[in-house]
Amino acid sequence: MGARGEGVGDTSPTPPPALRLLFAAFCSLLPPLTLLPSPWPGACPSSRPVCPAGRPGAQCMCGNNMSAPLPAIVPAARKATAAVIFLHGLGDTGPVMPVSLNMNMAMPSWFDIIGLSPDAQEDEAGIKQAAEHVKVLIDQEVKNGIPSNRIILGGFSQGGALSLYTALTTHQKLAGVIALSSWLPLRTSFPQGAISGVNKDIPILQCHGDCDPLVPLMFGSLTFEKLKSLINPVTVTFKTYSGMMHSSCIEEMMDVKQFVDKHLPPVD
Repeated sequence: MGARGEGVGDTSPTPPPALRLLFAAFCSLLPPLTLLPSPWPGACPSSRPVCPAGRPGAQCMCGNNMSAPLPAIVPAARKATAAVIFLHGLGDTGPVMPVSLNMNMAMPSWFDIIGLSPDAQEDEAGIKQAAEHVKVLIDQEVKNGIPSNRIILGGFSQGGALSLYTALTTHQKLAGVIALSSWLPLRTSFPQGAISGVNKDIPILQCHGDCDPLVPLMFGSLTFEKLKSLINPVTVTFKTYSGMMHSSCIEEMMDVKQFVDKHLPPVD
């Protein structure tokens, strides 16, 4: 799912014609990610704008100061029967809010990040409010005629973290979650045993680089173990990539594509 949507040759897979992609917001921070060829050639964002930082009157998606979400949309080639909602990471192209980890300077963020240690204080109110706005996006897709069980939620870094939290707290049954270089926020707020919600058997693809200096592999491993205690452990997949930092790689993108193809198959 490369950011530019470049093709990779005639032998590349074609984009699913009935799959609608929503980026909130469109990822562009990491050069290794933005330069990747897309597994679905020809995919490109629509002209619907992502909320620019500092734009007067823009609809923002930033922690405790959120208003209505404004995603960038890659429309389906025909009537959409499925959707992928993908959330940006800290510092990408979304609107801004003060971030404690950034000396309280404003930067694009879903919620405040206070520290990077496993026991760091978390912005509980901001995380929960951000999750509610993602649920609004899900509800909107359902109103557009796409069943919630035909929607995959995903994201990179902070966006992947928010995707995991949202999937485990929503009342909408989802098709799956893709969490790239991520962690589970507010993990101690979840029960010690398995959850009983509609997504207790949800397929989850976790991907992490073994050289990630920002969200260390340990965070991914701890999240993997926690997820297996909360939902059906058979449905959680954790993949690591040798030498990959807080970024992406072709192998990871192909794993993402295979996950989407498997859990959002074509319908007649």
